[in-house]
Amino acid sequence: MQKNSSNKVIPPHQVSHRLDRLARPYLIWLYLLALVPVLVMFFLMFVDSEGLSLGGMEPTITNFTILTEKSTLIAFINSLKFSIITTVICIFFAMLIAYSLYKSKIKNKYLILLLLILPMWTNFLLRINALASVFNKENILSSILGFSFPSIIGTDFAIILGMVFTYLPFMVLPIYTSLEKIDPLLHEAALDLGLTETKKFWKVILPLASKGIVSGSIMVLLPCMSGFAIPKILGDGNILLIGNVIEQKFINMNYNQGAILAIVILIIILGAILIINKVDKEGETLI
Repeated sequence: MQKNSSNKVIPPHQVSHRLDRLARPYLIWLYLLALVPVLVMFFLMFVDSEGLSLGGMEPTITNFTILTEKSTLIAFINSLKFSIITTVICIFFAMLIAYSLYKSKIKNKYLILLLLILPMWTNFLLRINALASVFNKENILSSILGFSFPSIIGTDFAIILGMVFTYLPFMVLPIYTSLEKIDPLLHEAALDLGLTETKKFWKVILPLASKGIVSGSIMVLLPCMSGFAIPKILGDGNILLIGNVIEQKFINMNYNQGAILAIVILIIILGAILIINKVDKEGETLI
């Protein structure tokens, strides 16, 4: 129940109706900018056309041969490899950061988290290009220290480092959120039962933080798999990920095959969302 300015009680169904009306503009934009493009891509999967021209458009299933091409398979394998490696590294460092912050006696812990996510407020491409300038042979660090470092641009290490730098906050926040929800009495109970700090972490803390780990892993894994900017800039185009293949298809106006690969990525994303809903039904650990 709510009360308006004249102290009249507003029934809950009327409050819900008013909120629904406020959400309508958002739903309209959601349908226009998300659902309509997906439907267009789904349509392009089953036709043969030049660009988006309707002239000479014919139904076909030959576009699906892109899924068996060697370059596509290599791109999928590379995407899976880099995303898994990045996710594992992010879990390790995010757990260290989140648990250290959780155990610390800092009063305003959320200020530390704010400092952690502050770089995310800047433009994504600016951050990646800034990393690229640091990874080059002649950079600001070599100017300060007086000697040059070997360039790592175009290597696997540069891509993994760029992905970890970019997506680590997506892992820290859900893990820290799950740690904050642990009942402090469980710590005392674990110690009273004879567990050491190390055993308490592995047998109590880590299982209770699993929701955050799963949510964070998916939020790191998916953008690593589908992104194209990091491998293009830090990999210098030497390493092909599935996001780069999709980008090339759309740049070359091969929308039919590009749409197929984009729909495959979309299916993977939807599957990941279902996993999150199963693991964390209340959405407690999501950013």
